Order: sequence, then C-alpha cells, then structure tokens
Amino acid sequence: MKYGYARISTKDQSLDMQIDALKKIGCGQIYEEVAKGARTDRPVLIQLLEVMQAGDTLVIWKFDRLGRSLQHLVKIFNDLISRDINIISIKDPVDTTTPQGRLMFNIFSSLAEFEKEIIQERTNAGLQSARARGKLGGRRRGLSQRAMEKACAAESLYKEGKLS
Repeated sequence: MKYGYARISTKDQSLDMQIDALKKIGCGQIYEEVAKGARTDRPVLIQLLEVMQAGDTLVIWKFDRLGRSLQHLVKIFNDLISRDINIISIKDPVDTTTPQGRLMFNIFSSLAEFEKEIIQERTNAGLQSARARGKLGGRRRGLSQRAMEKACAAESLYKEGKLS
C-alpha cells in the first residue's frame, strides 16, 4: 500500500498542495501533521512508521517534509529500507523502488555521514586549540557556594535523623 505523509510547520500554511500530489500519485492513506521541522516529537509520523509493513511505500512531497536534518532523514530511510519499505519523494530524485533511486539514496547517506565526520573533526580541532591556550571545557568542577550550603544542611539533618 502507498502511504502519504504531508507536513506543514504552522497552522497558517496549507497542506492542500502536498495532499493533491500525494493523491495524484495514488496514496491509499495520507497522514497529515502540523509540526515545526526541528521538532523531534511528531506523533503522526511515528504512528505512520509503526503502521507500515514490508512491501508498503512511503510517499512524501519533499525530503524537508519528513526529516529534521539530513542525518535524521537518513536514519528514517535506513529504518524503512531495513523493513523492506520503499520511499518515493515526489520533488526529489529518490524512488527506492528503482535502482537509480536507491543509488541517489546511497549518495545522500554518504553525504550525511561525511557531514557528521566533518562536524566531529571541527569540534575536536576547536577543543584542542582551546586546550593549547589553557582553556578548560565543560562544566565547572565542584558545587556552587549555595549548593554547598544546601548539601551541608541536608547532611546535618540526615545525621540528626531528621531526614532519611
């Protein structure tokens, strides 16, 4: 079965264009959601992903309607592909039911992995540079003065048997 997923970021926007395209391509059921792109909690998308079974196809209008980032998108795609579920993006050159579409998906996966490694490299270089200049990263060690006072009060109440 072909399932469609349409998402808009705000209620001021309209799902009509996406829904029309999903119907035109033959989606039997369309899931609609209003959620900001950066949100991790998308109950409608989660429900759709749970409903889909091997042999089904997920159809989306465009990649940015499905994933928060390229890495998130690749994670969703890998999950679906491992479950033998196909993906078609109407406006992007991906249709995993074809060899060319699977190739394009693998290119996008490689780019996402490359992006992740570059970010890690830059982060590590920045940390090394800061350490070389004597800066320490992370949270300050120990308790603040106020937290220390609370800890002492709690300890004395515990020792007096007034606090378990």
